Order: sequence, then C-alpha cells, then structure tokens
Amino acid sequence: MSENTVFVPRAVNEPVKDYLPDSPERVDLEKALYEIYFNVKEIPMFIGGKEVTSDKILPIYPPHKISHKIGEYHQGSAEHVNMAIGAALSARESWANMCWKERASIFLKAASLLAGPYRAKINAATMIGQSKTVHQAEIDAACETIDFLRFNVQYMEEIYNKQPESSEHVWNRIEQRPLEGFVFALTPFNFTSIAGNLPTAPAMMGNVVVWKASKTQVYSASVLMEVFREAGVPDGVINLVFASGPVIGDIVLNHPDFAGIHFTGSTGVFNGMWKTVGNNIDKYKTYPRLVGETGGKDFVMVHPSANAEQVVTALTRGAFEYQGQKCSAASRAYIPESLWGDVKAGLEADLGSIKMGAPEDFTNFMCAVIDEASFDLLEGFIERAKEDKDADVIIGGKCDKSEGYYIEPTVIQAKDPKYITMVEELFGPVLTIYVYKDVNYEKTLDLLDETSPYGLTGAIFAADRQVIQSTMKRLVNAAGNFYINDKPTGAVVGQQPFGGARASGTNDKAGSYLNLLRWVSPRTIKESFLPPVDYRYPFMQE
Repeated sequence: MSENTVFVPRAVNEPVKDYLPDSPERVDLEKALYEIYFNVKEIPMFIGGKEVTSDKILPIYPPHKISHKIGEYHQGSAEHVNMAIGAALSARESWANMCWKERASIFLKAASLLAGPYRAKINAATMIGQSKTVHQAEIDAACETIDFLRFNVQYMEEIYNKQPESSEHVWNRIEQRPLEGFVFALTPFNFTSIAGNLPTAPAMMGNVVVWKASKTQVYSASVLMEVFREAGVPDGVINLVFASGPVIGDIVLNHPDFAGIHFTGSTGVFNGMWKTVGNNIDKYKTYPRLVGETGGKDFVMVHPSANAEQVVTALTRGAFEYQGQKCSAASRAYIPESLWGDVKAGLEADLGSIKMGAPEDFTNFMCAVIDEASFDLLEGFIERAKEDKDADVIIGGKCDKSEGYYIEPTVIQAKDPKYITMVEELFGPVLTIYVYKDVNYEKTLDLLDETSPYGLTGAIFAADRQVIQSTMKRLVNAAGNFYINDKPTGAVVGQQPFGGARASGTNDKAGSYLNLLRWVSPRTIKESFLPPVDYRYPFMQE
C-alpha cells in the first residue's frame, strides 16, 4: 500500500474560556468540582498499562481545606520503580518502530479529549488539588496542556521532514532515532501542563518514560494518565510511579539504560542529579540527555519613563497570580524614586481589594499555597523581614493555616538591594522592591544582573525606546524569557518558548521544536546508486 506525504493539522492555541455565570463550561465545571469534593478517590500507580497498588496509602487534602480529604494514593517502593523501568524497556522496541504518524494520532486525540470531555475534570482536579483559581486552571491544565500536545506534534512532523541535501547518484537522509534506553520525567506541582508535557514530549519522539509526579500534584496527574490511556498510549510507554524522590532517583540514575531526564523543579535537586549522573557516567550505555528548567528570581526593572499604572498591574498579576507559585513569577522589582509614590499607592489599592479563599468561589483572585512546608518557609521570611533593619513589610504579611495554607499578598521594601528576599527564590506571594535614585538607573542594571544566580524571566518597563534597546543588551544573559512593558509570566506555547539559563536550567525551550530535538539521536544515512569500481582517483594518472 503506497503512502503519500502526510501533514498533521496546523496547531492553533486553544481558546481560553471565560466561565461566566450560567455558561455551559461553568455548569460543567461546577459539577466536576462537586464530584471531586464529595467522593474520596483512590489513586493507584500505572505501570505497564495496569493499575498498581501498594501497602502504603497516603491521603490527599486540598491546600485551602486541609481538613477535607478528597483522595488517597498508593506510594511506591523500589520494587515498583524497577517494575516501571522493566515495563518501559519491554515496550520500547514496538513503540520506537511505530510510524510517527500513528504516534501523532494518539497525542492529537489526547489533546481533543482534554479540550472536550476531560476539560472540566482536569480543571477541577487542578483547582482543588493544587488550589488554583478557575482562570489559572483553565490557562494551565486545559489550554497549555492541549497546546503542548498539538504544537509538539507539529514540531515532530517538521523535525522528521527536515532532510539534508543530496548529490548526483547519492541519496542522503537523516533518521531521527529515539534514545537508547528510557527517559525519566520528574514533574512539579505548580503546572498541570508541565506534568503533561514532560513525559509526553519524549514519548512522542518514540521514547519510553518512567514518570514521577510531585506528591502535591498526584490527583491531576492521575487524570492526565486517564487521558493518555484513553487516547491509546500503549502499555508501558508512560509509567506513572508515586515513589519518593530518593528511592526513585537512586534506582533510575544508577540504571545502565537511563537515557535522559526531563525535569522541572528546584535548582538544588537538578544539580544533585547532574552530579550523580556525572559520577555514574561509566555505567550508562550512552551519555544521558539532561534537560531541566529549575529556579528563578524573576525581576521587573522600571525606568523613570515608565507608566506607573501599567507597572502596578504587571506587579499585581505577575507576583500574586497563583500565589506567586510560578517559576516565572515577579519576585523582585526595581522602582525609581520618581515613580515610587504612585506605584506604592497603586499596589496598596490593588492588594487591598484582592479576595483570597477557596477556588470554587470564582470571585477569589488568590487561593492557598501548596503545603505546610511552603507556608512555614514563607512565613519565616515574612516574620524575619518585619524584624530586620534592612527591610520593611509595607503591604500584607498576615499568615493563617488554621483552615488552609493562606498567606496574604505581601510586599517587602528592601533598604539593602541584596537583602535575602531580593536574592533567594521564595515561590510564594511575596514581592520585594528596591527603590533606586533615578540617576542610578545604569548602576541599578548592574546590581540587578549580579544579585541573583538565576536567569529565567524578567521584564523592563520604559517608554524610551533607546533605554529599552540598551537595557535588553545590558541584560542579555539575565533572562531566557524577556518581556518589554509586560509582566514576566504567561509564556504561551508556540509564541514564547519557555526556559532560562544560568542557574535556571538548560534552556531547552519547552513549547518549541528545540525541546523535541533533545529526545532523538539522529543517524545520517548515505546511499550510493553508482558505487565506484576502481580505487584509483583521476589525479593519479601519469
């Protein structure tokens, strides 16, 4: 049977629904929220296409209602990790040999399932399990996950169709092989879409995956697994294991068939894994691919020519949407003295009007931080700032974990530009501001660039075009995603590929073809149609 050249449907960003009162999507979502709140779900692991249970069952509580159990999951052991690796390797050959068009169909179907029958369920699971507002869940769990799947399929087609030049009587081609072994996907709590992308991007390119989801994101991870299975991902291609980090890391990083890691999480964890891989390099069949997006201390740099009202909105949204629990969240800002009065007044008005509470109340702008450890860490920084002479808590600062892990949107004004909350990643609703003298703009750029080891996202606000140009050049290495007159959050798949360098990761740009190239090992093939029959070259004639 002959096959014509096939082009996948062109990817278009999934439209964001508004969830207005009485709209069909809101009615469906409210039903899904009720279903999750009032039915305790038992969540097994998924290994080799089977639901796998263990002797250790752990409860799941919403961060905003810590007394209300919504589920329980089975924690895995070393036995389950080895089982997952075995299942992945057993599935590898048939999956790698499957035509890429068939793999494309599977993941396009997964996108359609999320856009349709699973949309309410994945959003509700994210809202309750990870304490996200409806808007934050919609742009993440639904839209961005769908975008990752559809755009990655399109990038896959482009990668496979990109071929080298050939010469007369010679056909040159490149075969994009999956990696030799299995890929380990380690996903964070804060974005359901990241949890969806990290295992599927390597799988799309023919790899098999062992996936560990964050313990605070188990609920929505299980829904994603339902979608993958219904879409037709074969048994063993993606294996979801709920083992602890040390247990799964020790086994995976010591396995001879370990071929790569797709990671989003803390810089410290990624650095530790990198060191382990280096120490174990002689154990592996091939050099593993290490792809990681790690920490950030994301900045907003404000020039005296900026519009103060625009700056205020960018800081309010950039620092406090999803409680600041985004790797891209605005965490430090540099404000000129001439604008500080207006910016401070605007922040006081904005933050004074913000409602905070459970996500099923659609009038709330913020919910709870993810768990008690995060709450305690953030509270500690806030209380310290209240006492230190080098900083003042000028807005917010109240913390309450009696019902849920609630922390008010908090603004710290640092007198020392290298005060601890200007330097360390906090991952919560805390913004630290340093006010500089207008004449010191250039010096403040130097200060900004040297204060943090990270290089993830950053923004500049200015009306002066020459200032924008010079600042972009001066901060060329300070952010992998750079924003001009916009908040440093909200990267869209296919539009702003995401990732940073320095201590923020390998900058392999999730949401672009660059990331998918990390999950293939190209083989160059040369076929000669008229091979030579004499070893002698023309220059050898007498």
